[in-house]
Amino acid sequence: MAKLSSRKDTKTLYFDFTFQGNRYREKTNLNDTKVNRRRLQKKLDQINAELLTGQFDYLAHFPASKVAQKLFLDEQKISGGAKNNVPLFENFLAEWFEESILKWRPSHLKNMESMKKKYYLRAFSGKKIDSITRADLLKFRTSLAKEPGRNGRSTLSNNRINKIMDPLRRVFEEAADRHDFNTPFIRIKPLKIEKTDVNPFSFEEVNQIVSTVRCDYRRYYLVRFLTGMRTSEVDGLKWKYVDFSNRIIKIRETIVAGECDYTKNDFSQREISMSQPVYDALKTQKQVSETLSEYVFCTTSGQPIDHNNVTKRIWYPLLKRLGLEKRRPYQTRHTAATLWLASGESPEWIAKQMGHSNTQMLFQVYSRFVPNLTRNDGSAFENLLKNNLPGVNHD
Repeated sequence: MAKLSSRKDTKTLYFDFTFQGNRYREKTNLNDTKVNRRRLQKKLDQINAELLTGQFDYLAHFPASKVAQKLFLDEQKISGGAKNNVPLFENFLAEWFEESILKWRPSHLKNMESMKKKYYLRAFSGKKIDSITRADLLKFRTSLAKEPGRNGRSTLSNNRINKIMDPLRRVFEEAADRHDFNTPFIRIKPLKIEKTDVNPFSFEEVNQIVSTVRCDYRRYYLVRFLTGMRTSEVDGLKWKYVDFSNRIIKIRETIVAGECDYTKNDFSQREISMSQPVYDALKTQKQVSETLSEYVFCTTSGQPIDHNNVTKRIWYPLLKRLGLEKRRPYQTRHTAATLWLASGESPEWIAKQMGHSNTQMLFQVYSRFVPNLTRNDGSAFENLLKNNLPGVNHD
């Protein structure tokens, strides 16, 4: 049986198992933590299952291992070298996963594992990777368009299909480079996707929501509307990142699929200034939740919020009750951006608050909503001229 062990000198995890009567150890370079042990548990279970059934493929699990490569070459010599060294799709995919796992965040790893099991292996298992053609890939993409989508959608969106195809493209590019064949991913362009659905709330709608929502969620939504935090950021916000002295919220961690994680990207690591309503709301929230949890917004048992549950149980029923258009909670982030722009804040400052690398998105996506919020539509410039060029006829 295989097990996970930890090296005494480096405190890193390794697989310890017996195969064909010999004991082997394969390092992982992962530190011995509960999170990393959970990440490796599925692989450990698979190894044990294969060892028990006599189907263990050493090279597939540890493609970079010199021991595995030697065993593979020895097996080839025994069989007269008749084996083709171009691997099956599923074996190369396992190799690619093994090499990529260290650079993936837990949430991304979970998504990749899901796509591998649900789509990739189902379509291409049993085929040599160099035998898969462009026509096979196009047929696969067409089949994805018939899969049921998320949140009640009848089919997968073009955006989701592109996200499934993109890792597959990288798998074939790497396989083609290593095994000297032409990648079949030629002239397969990403599907066109609709523009981001930006539908911010008005001041009146924000007031309706905040004043009507259950009192135990009032501060939660107020903070969302007035800080522009992403769902994963506000749900993962901890008290140690709330600086009342300097009136800032430090965005350092997120929570995705119930796991603490790094922010979306480096630019997302930022400090958000607290407006007075946000400052007051967090001061009150501190009295409520600080003794319960390290998380600012949590359940009565101190656990972080499950945003899917809250969205279905609180958010959508509230919008329906108020007669407002059904919109994802992410629109609270878009609302913050448009309110900041409408108030005349500097675009550079807003971009920093939002965690954007530059102001491009502000002008491309949000600025079109500002006239509707300010009701100015050019009148601000007219007033500027009146105040500074009094000798000119403005009639």
